[in-house]
Amino acid sequence: MGVLWWQNFVNKSYRSVEVTRFYSRNGPRGGSELALTDQQKEAFRKLRQEHFRKTMPAVQKIIEFKKELISESVKPEPDKAKLSAIADSIGHRQAWIEKDLALHFHELSMLCTPAQRDSLEKLLNNIYTVRYQKMNSLRGRPHRDQDDNNRRGPFPPPPPPEN
Repeated sequence: MGVLWWQNFVNKSYRSVEVTRFYSRNGPRGGSELALTDQQKEAFRKLRQEHFRKTMPAVQKIIEFKKELISESVKPEPDKAKLSAIADSIGHRQAWIEKDLALHFHELSMLCTPAQRDSLEKLLNNIYTVRYQKMNSLRGRPHRDQDDNNRRGPFPPPPPPEN
């Protein structure tokens, strides 16, 4: 049930941040923090396209597995072995995606000067640290039943405001 709540109420406020925001002329950072040359921007773009082309099948398969997981979990008597196998399959693919993302970041860093590499590391750390800190702060909130000062009724709390 927690996953369903997360997907429907909270997850929409957490957008995936793509590396293009670091150098896109249309993005809020516009490349100023990394100060990429036009050639570096083009090489970043090509690496990004290749990374997403390569990982998209795994992402699509995870989506299929999650639908199957939900379908099985809402049955009157779900097959626990099947649920475990599906969860393991999702985890295996997510681990592969994370490893590939790390290799992707390495490829991007190899296009950078040492100073740009330091800036890239700071940006990536900020993105992923902030994302997981926000998720953890939601977990640290008191449960509705424990929150005597602010009863909200049967509805989940609203998602945090978007930045």
